[in-house]
Amino acid sequence: MNFLEELAWRGMSKDVMPGIEEHLATGMQAAYVGIDPTADSLHIGHLVSIMMLRHLQEAGHKPIALVGGATGMIGDPSGKSQERNLLDEATLRHNADGIKAQLQKFLEFDSNQANGAELVNNYDWMKEFSFIDFIRDVGKHITVNYMMAKDSVKKRLSGESQDGMSFTEFTYQLVQGYDFLHLYRAKNCTIQMGGSDQWGNITTGTELIRRVASGKAFAVTCPLITKADGGKFGKTESGNIWLDPNKTSAYKFYQFWLNTSDDDAEKYIKIFTLLDQQTISDLVKEHQEAPHLRKLQKTLAEDLTIRVHSQEDLENAQKASEILFLKGTAAVEGLKSLSAHLIADVFEGVPQATFAKADLAEGIDIIAALAEKGGFLKSNGEARRELKQNAISVNKEKVKEGYTLTEKDLIGGKYILLQKGKKTNFLVTVE
Repeated sequence: MNFLEELAWRGMSKDVMPGIEEHLATGMQAAYVGIDPTADSLHIGHLVSIMMLRHLQEAGHKPIALVGGATGMIGDPSGKSQERNLLDEATLRHNADGIKAQLQKFLEFDSNQANGAELVNNYDWMKEFSFIDFIRDVGKHITVNYMMAKDSVKKRLSGESQDGMSFTEFTYQLVQGYDFLHLYRAKNCTIQMGGSDQWGNITTGTELIRRVASGKAFAVTCPLITKADGGKFGKTESGNIWLDPNKTSAYKFYQFWLNTSDDDAEKYIKIFTLLDQQTISDLVKEHQEAPHLRKLQKTLAEDLTIRVHSQEDLENAQKASEILFLKGTAAVEGLKSLSAHLIADVFEGVPQATFAKADLAEGIDIIAALAEKGGFLKSNGEARRELKQNAISVNKEKVKEGYTLTEKDLIGGKYILLQKGKKTNFLVTVE
């Protein structure tokens, strides 16, 4: 496939340096993307540049993922209003290991393949670089005027930030530029890719290669992804959507994509899946004919949940998502089949109370559970009225006054779901 054409129809192309199409046509080329190792997991904000690497590999070229162990100790001023905390070497190494494990779900790291992906860490070549060597071998080739002209620098110096910019951050573009020069020399890497906010840093690298190595290098950026409502992509009230299941469960991950708007789903399915143009075109048409079926959202959520988590995790997430809408025996059996962590995910945010397991062994009257002990209803009288109106359920099964909660009501060995009517849920945690 034609790499640049692929990016263009998917809406993943923003800035493309002239001459790159001819360069790619001459044979297999290597391109890299830099990844900030400030956490031991990638989040979905990283997925755009990772998918660029995947499409590059699909087109027969070689992807390189650079973990910024050295640059992570400095802090990139691009798009930032403040200098960030610096990380120690042990933390950076730990973070890099976690990132590689996640990259392997998107890129083929087969060392026997000419275009097998590689993971490199710029700390490996920067750690022995003395300050004197750096300013002599790198710094003298880029003028202060050139560095000052970059938007990321101008914004920080224009008064938008009261703290200004430290010399450390000012030199960031030189360090990133040297990464490109190093990979150009060591890996014959001639292309750097990233978000459009990285254009200034990337072009410093191409300029350094031109001045120091008399070489030709290229840059490609993708647009920064936003939501249709103007909100920041990938951010929720609880924070980032991580690729690590210990930070964001498969259920929450699945729900994030399932709940995207129609406009966003049409955009995201091109960017975050490998489905071809005709398949996506057919899906969009099908979705427009019956938007209530949310075909685009479901396809997007399924594709990414399988890739990032697993087929089994997807099936569990789908099962958990359906529980709230099931009725009768199917609802009861479905609820009881869920694991404890899925129960916690599904009912996150609903009113909760904690009961002692010892109390449950003796039995807890449903009125006390709803009112005095659980605090879900205001009074015993309200609890009795709701019970008489057949409005109270325990684990999706209707109960009457006199019902006693016992260990047999536990789901996943830890939870009991109480409901008032069809929409009001209460979750009891038993410890």
